[in-house]
This record gives sequence, C-alpha cells and structure tokens, in this order.
Amino acid sequence: MSSEEPRVGVFVCHCGLNIAGVVDVKKVVEEAKRLPHVVHAEDYIYMCSAPGQELIKKAILEKKLNAVVVAACTPTMHYETFARAIEAVGLNRYRLEMAVIREFSSWVHADKKKATEKAIKLVKAAVVKVADNSPLEPVKSRTVRKVLVIGGGIAGITVALDIANAGIPVILVEKTPTIGGKMAMLSETFPTLDCAQCILTPKMAEVARHPLIKIYTNSEVVDVSGFVGNFKVKILQRARYVKIGDCRLCGFCERVCPVKVPSEFNRGLSDRKAIYIPFPQAIPPAYVIDKANCRHWVDGCDKCLRVCPTKAIDFNDEDKLVEEEVGVIIVATGYDLYPAERLKEYGYGLYRDVIDSLQFERILSAGGPTKGLILRPSDRKPVKRVVFIQCVGSRDINHLEYCSKICCMYTAKHALIFKERVPGGEAYVFYIDIRAAGKGYEEFIKRVQEEFQVNYIRGRVNRVYRDPKTGDMVVVGFDTLTGQLLTVKADLVVLATGLVPQLPYELASKLKIPFDKYGFVQEAHPKLRPVETVTSGVFVCGVAHGPKDIAETVAQASAAAAKAMELLYSEYIVKEPLVAVVDRDLCSGCRVCVGICPYGALELVEGKAKVNELLCEGCGACVVACPSRAIELRNYSTKQLLEMVKAVVK
Repeated sequence: MSSEEPRVGVFVCHCGLNIAGVVDVKKVVEEAKRLPHVVHAEDYIYMCSAPGQELIKKAILEKKLNAVVVAACTPTMHYETFARAIEAVGLNRYRLEMAVIREFSSWVHADKKKATEKAIKLVKAAVVKVADNSPLEPVKSRTVRKVLVIGGGIAGITVALDIANAGIPVILVEKTPTIGGKMAMLSETFPTLDCAQCILTPKMAEVARHPLIKIYTNSEVVDVSGFVGNFKVKILQRARYVKIGDCRLCGFCERVCPVKVPSEFNRGLSDRKAIYIPFPQAIPPAYVIDKANCRHWVDGCDKCLRVCPTKAIDFNDEDKLVEEEVGVIIVATGYDLYPAERLKEYGYGLYRDVIDSLQFERILSAGGPTKGLILRPSDRKPVKRVVFIQCVGSRDINHLEYCSKICCMYTAKHALIFKERVPGGEAYVFYIDIRAAGKGYEEFIKRVQEEFQVNYIRGRVNRVYRDPKTGDMVVVGFDTLTGQLLTVKADLVVLATGLVPQLPYELASKLKIPFDKYGFVQEAHPKLRPVETVTSGVFVCGVAHGPKDIAETVAQASAAAAKAMELLYSEYIVKEPLVAVVDRDLCSGCRVCVGICPYGALELVEGKAKVNELLCEGCGACVVACPSRAIELRNYSTKQLLEMVKAVVK
C-alpha cells in the first residue's frame, strides 16, 4: 500500500466509435471527477496514440498525480503502452490500473444507458483499487544462458540451430536413436516436391557438428525443477550398447545378427536386425542395439561383438541419468499417426494392402523398402490402381474431432507422384472437402486434378474389403455430388490418417504446462503469445502445439527460438512482482498452500510458508486455500477486492 495520499487521474478513451459509439464517454468523465481520490479526469479519442500518451504524461506532472486509471480496452492490448508512458515521467508502473470498458461494456451491450452505467462502475472499481496499489519493483534473478530443446524433428532442429547460431548453447534431447523425426521418413515435400532428405540431411549434419549443440539421442527428460532462467532437468540416456565414436558403419555386425524384427522407420514394411542404424543418414552416425530383441541377454549371442573391427560393441553399457541446468525449455515433441486399426471399416491391420500415409511415403522413397518402386506389400506386384481415403479419423466425433490440416495436401502429393511413376495408372481420392490454405496449395490441388487427372470423389467410404476371387481391394463409398453408391477396385488403399501429439502427460505435468482436450500444448494466448505457455520460460513449437505443415512448423520454431533468445539476452530474468506474499505471523505451517500450488512456488521454511517469487504466477490458489488467511497477492489484497465489489454494487 502506498504511504502517500492518493491523487488519481482518470483517462477515458473513445477508441474511435468502439467505445464512444455505445458509451457516453463525457458522462463517464463527469462521474469520475466526483470519485474519492480523483483529482483529474478527461477523455480523448485514441488514448493509446502518441498524443493520448502525452496527455497522460502532462497531467501527471501538472496535477501531481501518483496513480492513474485508463478506461479503455484490455490490459493485454495496451497495459504495457500506458505503463511505459507513466514510467517516462517517474511514476511506478504498478500505480496504473485499466478499466476495461470496451470488451466488458461497449462491445457486449447495445443499450447506451446501461452500457454507460456499467462503464462508470468499472471505473469506480479501478479507482478504489489503484488508490491502494503499492509501487513495486520487478523480481530479478540471474539466468543460465542455455536452452533445452525436447524433440529432434524438424521443429527441434530448427530451434537448436537458430539459438546456437546466436551464440547460446543448446541441449537437444530426442527419444529415438536418431534426430530427424517424421520428416526423415518422407519422400518429397509439398507443394514444391523437394526431396525431403535433401532438405533435412544438411540440417541434421549441421546440428551434429555445431560446437554449441549437445545431442542426447535415445534419451528422455524425466524430471524438471526450478524456474524460468534456472531450470534443472534430469535426462535419462538409455544405453546404445555401441560406442558412437568407435562405430565406423561397416555393417559387419548387422550382417551377422540372427534376429529380424519389423523396421519402425519403414513402418513395418521391411525388417531390421536387432543391431541396426535407423536410416543411412542417421545422426549420430552409429549403430544401436535393440535390447528388447537382442539374443545376447537371452542366450549369450555375441556374433556382432566378434566381427566388429573397432570393438565398438559394449554389452556392459548402462543407462545414465544426466543433469543439466538451462534457462529456457522448448517443447518440440512432434506427432504420430492416429492408430488406423481403430477404424475397422477400412481394414487396416486386416489387409496388408491397406496402408497409412507414412507407409506410402516409405514406398515412394528411393531409400525405402521397395527402392521407390510402387509395389503391393502383400505380393510385391506393381500397383496400377490406388485409392486414397482422406480424413481417416480426423473430423470424426468418434475419433479426432479436429482437422489434421496437412492430409489434403500430402494426399494430392501422393497421387501426383503415383501418376508420374506409373504411366497409365489410376488414382482415386475420396474426400469430404478440400482444405488447402497455404501459399501455392490451391494451385497444387488443381494441377493434380486437371493436369494429372486424378479422380476426386466427394464422399465417405463405408467399407474396404478384399475380393476373394480377384484378390483386389474393394472400396465402397457414397458420392455425395451424384448421389450414387460407388464401388472402386484397387491394388492398394492408402489412408490419410489424422495427426495426434506425442507429448507424454507425465512430461507436461513436470513442465507445468496445460494441453487441450486433444493433447496439444495450450499456448498462453492464441494470437498474441502463440509460442509461449503459461509457465514462464517454457515455449512450444511444431505439431506439439497443433497440426501444421513443415513450412509452418519451421516458422513457429524460429519464433520460439526468437522468444527464447529474447528472454536470455539479459544477464537477469525480470518477472512481474504481482505474486503471493505470506504473513509469517499468521501462518500456521499447515502446508495446505504447498500442496495446492500448481507451480510448486511454496515451501515450508522454518515451519512457515515461503513463496519463491520466480516460480509464482499469481494465480491466487494459495490465497483462497489458506485457512489462516496468511497469504495475499500483491496489489490484489482481500481489502482491495472487497472495496472493488462495494464500488460496483453501490
């Protein structure tokens, strides 16, 4: 609470006609002049403009104001604008309050009289609050100039390179044995049809050789503690059983390994050995042993060990728990495909010639199981007719309610490549509607339809089965444009399966970040803070945030990197001081607040609760939970809130 007598100035904005078109601004000003502590009140057409700010500065100096109320739009929009204006003339920014008379009054009411009355009440509440606001100083803490990036796909790679190239060390954690993510599995990328590996591989190599990037593959973040600028993370680095520095990729070990299991990279369309490298360009460039399938721990097999010329095999390797200190964490955990087996009508898992989109990518890839030849998985015969089914799982209230955003485009890409490689081949696409909103996307779709004559059928597929006589796959669907039931025979059926996030619930809980009902990370604000989370110092990018294509993923990754660098630019982390404070004389040490704080900002010190101001986000959960009423929020005291209520209901 300020010790000096409050001298409040009230400044009411017209916001053009946004406010003045419904609210009687002049009347609000006249009523404000009658309020206790108010020594000055005036209005202006655009208070946030340079002249409007100058008007506020001039009044502060001439009227000796020590508190300011701006009645305008939301603090999210312009609090910083007005805070900097009053600071320019020596007034503490926490002696400013904003009465939201646009969003809470003019925009939601048509009755001018009632809207004006509500605006007056909102101003009254702001005046009584600001009169009791204390001048505060931001909370500061030294920062660790290092960034943790969780996820080694194209999003994580982009973030890591952007930050490291700016001179800030990066820890990159990837749960699989190699970085590259799903993009490494693609054949070409839309709409330019660039080779995915040609784009990605140089980036992967750059990450590997960058002196400021430390890569942990086969690893997961298992614990996170601390706060913005000073996070402590524990990383579980699982044993590879192959010494990365000694492996020369000669392949002798792989040749002699007696175990074969389905290849994850080729989506089960081919086999790999128990000792393997996921793909030739993998980073780090070294083999890895799949302990779950290796016979060494079953019957003592050591064939790979005996043929390795550099003695890189190490069966005594163990999992390691590594601790790192970082200032910022960026979540780039990517996506997986929705399990197509859950949609029984399409026959995925029942028929080998019904595959998902990533399996088709591997078939198209020159480095894939068929070396780029489009062959049926069941008998390796050439494919002449293919049916693509879009929105498999997506936009379905029984599966994924949301649009997966990229399926229309990658299906068109698949159809185009098929038609190029199979002269005279037939391609059919069953779709609900086409969503192609990116740059050059609509033109790409039209090219596929018109130049390559791919048959687009607007309708849903209700059944896929194999013809027992011919061995063909049969797709039964309804054409909503003609009103006819269609039956299409095909050699191969490709399902455009929806995207689902891969961020584990346990990791999200440790990071204290919320996610939406579908499992995507919830950003702090969808428009103004799209890569930030509610936990300071934790950012998000890529499909962990929501479905998006490669171009959008890269753009968002660079945005997250920029935000991280902005935060780490200074030697200190500066944080809002609007946090909880404990009256130690009233605190009974009951620990209720410790258990209820969602940010872990409270602990017991010498039998009394203590707030870590850098962790506290000022949510107020501890305030309402404290049975002793020993906790309050700075500038949001119980007394202030009650006075605001009284001002509104009078």
